[in-house]
Amino acid sequence: MHLVSYFVVLDEARAQVMLVEHRKAGLWLPTGGHVEPGESPWETVQRECQEELDITAVPSAVFGEQPLFLTVTDTRGPGQHTDVSLWHLIRSTPETITWFSEEEFSSIKWLALTQVLDEPIEILDPHLHRFTAKLADAL
Repeated sequence: MHLVSYFVVLDEARAQVMLVEHRKAGLWLPTGGHVEPGESPWETVQRECQEELDITAVPSAVFGEQPLFLTVTDTRGPGQHTDVSLWHLIRSTPETITWFSEEEFSSIKWLALTQVLDEPIEILDPHLHRFTAKLADAL
């Protein structure tokens, strides 16, 4: 099992989230990564924000540094394992995200919460619809 800190990038004014097309998983996911030894889940969010998007992690006004969601998922592809994922929210806008790690992601897109729910679950993280519904209720 691996402990993971996802961070869902939320444009609070537009109620949109950013998803990335993950090369290895072949799915649209939130950004994030494995928690390193000696690192807190929020420190992972801060590190991964820099590595994957070249931005500073700004916690959501709604939840701060605390995760909103917890999931357990068996990964797909080579090196299959189980991820225990904490889902955090960070604030940003499409104008702020000007770079992403092309080594890890094919592309990024911003979707309204209703648009995420309209996407087929087969192309998303298997928990993304539940997360999005919970986020919509919280907002």
